Amino acid sequence: MSLLEVRNLSRHYGNLRAVDDVSFNVEAGTILGFIGPNGAGKSTTMRILATLDVPTAGEVLLDGKSVVERPDQARPLIGYMPDRYGTYDDMTVFEFLDFFARAYGQKGRARVERVDSVMDFTGVLPLKDKLTSELSKGMKQRVALGRTLLHDPRLLILDEPADGLDPRARIELRELLRALATQGKAVLISSHILTELSEICDSCAIIEQGKLLATGPVSEILHRSQGAAPSTEVELKLFATGEALEPALQRAERLLLEQPLVKSVVVAQDLLRVRLELDAGAEAKASWVDEACARLLAVLVREGVPVCRFQTRQLDLEDAFLHVTKGRVA
Repeated sequence: MSLLEVRNLSRHYGNLRAVDDVSFNVEAGTILGFIGPNGAGKSTTMRILATLDVPTAGEVLLDGKSVVERPDQARPLIGYMPDRYGTYDDMTVFEFLDFFARAYGQKGRARVERVDSVMDFTGVLPLKDKLTSELSKGMKQRVALGRTLLHDPRLLILDEPADGLDPRARIELRELLRALATQGKAVLISSHILTELSEICDSCAIIEQGKLLATGPVSEILHRSQGAAPSTEVELKLFATGEALEPALQRAERLLLEQPLVKSVVVAQDLLRVRLELDAGAEAKASWVDEACARLLAVLVREGVPVCRFQTRQLDLEDAFLHVTKGRVA
């Protein structure tokens, strides 16, 4: 049984269906990326899961218990970090975390040890006596994450935690989340920065206009969205500059489109992105990608196209999102 089960969840505001019959599961020890454009229903869904809103219809089960009917039993299992996390400016890092540890009912020496442990895990222990108002945004985010961990929740719900962070802070956040999943916690994280999620998520759920369009591992979503036809993408760069670049790109694009298995070619500045796809029903041998790439490269070299880079590109979460939402009105 999944740690978190969302069943046919809906939330209506008058005629607006902010969340419309959404269902998905999150397993313990995994990270699920909850993705979609602004206004898609991500935050509304997460607020319901965190017991901060009540659904119009549907059910949410956490460790087999109803979040909707018994929120008091669910809250000790949940750590929720909203997209607008806040700290109290007149408190030090230790005072801020200690305040919330007390609010969670922790007492005495055990409380102090828990606060110290959380500060150590999130990397803010050296800043324990520093006012939160003096922290960088990345450090404030670490303190806010620490607050959600004080009561050792089994489910973490993180709404846009990487928003506004610099590259180093984002890398450090990814490392923290992966460590939490290794500890057996389930992590539900939303973000509009798809490249960030693709590097840490075990699976994803794609939502748009309140409806869940797809859920599962990225590879499976890509597989389903492409009609079960195996595909890959090849990226080429040409050795040509100035006035010679455009004719070289056009010639390479024309040659590529004439080749078997080439479904599309996209020209982006000095690069060509080539999508290779087997015909429906064709046998997908393990070596089909290598064979197809070898044929393409041989043709380009034979025709004198100045190729200086030729590599396959791993399809990722952004590809899955674009495939699933293609043609839908925002």
